Amino acid sequence: MNFTMRLFLSSFTILLLHITYIEARGTQHVTCGSVLKLMNVDYNVRLHSHEVKYGSGSGQQSVTGTNAKEDGNSYWLVKAESGKQCIRGKPIKCGDIIRLEHIATKKNLHSHLVSSPLTGKQEVSAYGDHKGEGDTGDNWMLICQNDFWERDDTIMLKHIDTDKYLAVTGRTYGTPISGQTEVVGEYSASSPHTQWSVMEGLFIHPNDFKAQHYQHTEL
Repeated sequence: MNFTMRLFLSSFTILLLHITYIEARGTQHVTCGSVLKLMNVDYNVRLHSHEVKYGSGSGQQSVTGTNAKEDGNSYWLVKAESGKQCIRGKPIKCGDIIRLEHIATKKNLHSHLVSSPLTGKQEVSAYGDHKGEGDTGDNWMLICQNDFWERDDTIMLKHIDTDKYLAVTGRTYGTPISGQTEVVGEYSASSPHTQWSVMEGLFIHPNDFKAQHYQHTEL
């Protein structure tokens, strides 16, 4: 597939997700292969990325929070931890280790022992190659209250390599991402602003599980 076709398909996917909220009838679970937006409960900003690199720290692609509901750069694909696959349509269990791949740039939600730009907490970035592969710094543990990740759950994401929790600080950036909020790794689950909820998305129906398992469709 040539570059033009890949670009067209990527743009079409983003546009489709941008304008459409797909209701997954018959399931209340987030499943492998779901594409969704996560909103920070306290600050009401959606987890976001874009092709803008940090000007300090790692210099990797920046991850922020945005209050723009319709921004297509806030969609993330739910997939298995680094080096593993999950079956499309299979519900994600609380306690599972997952990755979140940024739809528009194919980079994974990532963290590491680097200071964040505004508050000096732990930097959260987007990292990986054009195939959506990075390293173990892309792995996050899903923390929730039930057996499986339900779509109306409030969740936390714990970074496996560093034991930090995905959070928002409330500090905002200037140009070129003016008004967007700093996203960081926090030291404790009891730290403020570590809770997230699922918003808009495309959710894979679990009734498709057997067929997709038969076809060995994996992420």
